[in-house]
Amino acid sequence: MDRRVADKTRELAIPFPVNACVLACLMAMVTMTTGCSGSAENRVRKMLASQSTGTIRLPSGVIEVSSELKLAPGAHDLEIIGSATLLRAADNFEGRAIIVGEGVSRIALRDISMEGSHLTIGKARDMAPPENAFRIYYHDNGVLFDRAEGLELTELRFSSISGFAILVSRSSAIRIARAQVEDSGSLDAKGRNNSTGGILIEEGSSNFEVRDSTLRRIHGNGVWTHSLFTSPRLQDGVIANNRFDTIGRDAIEIGHATRVRVEHNTGRRIGFPVDVVDVEHGGTPVTIDSAGNVDHSVYASNKFDDINGKCIDLDGFHDGTVRENQCVNHRGPQDYPSGHFGIVMNNTDPNTQPVNVEITGNIIDGTKFGALFLMGSNNRVTGNTFTHINTAECHENAAKFGCVYKTDEPKMLESGIYLGRGVARMVETRGNMISGNKISGHKMKTRCIEAGPGVSLAANSIGPNTCEDYSTTRSAK
Repeated sequence: MDRRVADKTRELAIPFPVNACVLACLMAMVTMTTGCSGSAENRVRKMLASQSTGTIRLPSGVIEVSSELKLAPGAHDLEIIGSATLLRAADNFEGRAIIVGEGVSRIALRDISMEGSHLTIGKARDMAPPENAFRIYYHDNGVLFDRAEGLELTELRFSSISGFAILVSRSSAIRIARAQVEDSGSLDAKGRNNSTGGILIEEGSSNFEVRDSTLRRIHGNGVWTHSLFTSPRLQDGVIANNRFDTIGRDAIEIGHATRVRVEHNTGRRIGFPVDVVDVEHGGTPVTIDSAGNVDHSVYASNKFDDINGKCIDLDGFHDGTVRENQCVNHRGPQDYPSGHFGIVMNNTDPNTQPVNVEITGNIIDGTKFGALFLMGSNNRVTGNTFTHINTAECHENAAKFGCVYKTDEPKMLESGIYLGRGVARMVETRGNMISGNKISGHKMKTRCIEAGPGVSLAANSIGPNTCEDYSTTRSAK
């Protein structure tokens, strides 16, 4: 008898002789790895496929998974609880996700760990082309739910997931809390991020929350919402009290949504490592990004350090509030190759205009270029503190940092607040209030608030503001 089998026999205190097959089955009950009547994977697969309601308690130990573990059709009022359970994707794993639920309702997953295949995460994968639902394009996710009504995903732990740790599509009443995602997201053939790795809620989902979760070393986006241009927008969401560390793209992105609150999130090292930034597709990293049509939303009291990109991007954001957020860069401009403005407005979506946005009480410290790119009308910019602005020292340092985004707008990158007519589409920029702001940095006394071609400062209400020259030199930390 093999020594390990003999040891296990003594450990189990088996009082009678057994043959090798029976003993292997007994050992499988303890380790949940192999067995004569079927593998641990098959037993778990059968439990999930056959029980549609009640409680399923997963066995402890490492369970290797070769294909999707699907919930029973029509499953409802079902709780799936782990017990020191690790579901690990096998090297030959094939499927959309380790756990998949479709057309289900009132499902809870609690206290389960999942690990992707190390072979899969190393394979190059391009970003999804425009107008593709991500549930269709991306495989090898951690958890996938589609057309679910009522989800509670709590205390789930993910690592080495090449797709998305959590992907929820066309669903409602979604509660994600205390999730932990680490070392996830794949890269394209050039070694750039393809947006994967984090938590994604897409395609018109509603009534969702992502709270108290931690995301570390994610190649793509951390937490985000996404819908096709032709799909319903997401609505009524909260992303709050999450922590982000070393994110290659955006910490948080709100795409094509209405009535979303992004509050009290914290993070550091956004846009790192710099080698995975998607420069070929203009994927400038952002702590809080916006895309599509986003309105009646609030970004408030979020704090981030060391951003290799923008603090807040308001592309498609209108009729909303950006209040008391803080972004601080501690190093010099050479350490942020994708460094940008602090806050940027735009209107790529043809159905939006940047209007009625309140930007108040924010602290932006250490931008590579300007503090705020403002466009549109009836926006209020009040009580903000913009300091250590233009650390690149444009235009005086143009030979080193470029300093020109558009040749016909040479003042853009050197300004504290720049009023422009747009980038994606031209708009009237008038009727904005800019008052009570403190702006200091390189040449800010004379370049504090400037306007681009076709924009009249007199058509906006400006002042009083405090504008001062201030050293942009930062000590390395």
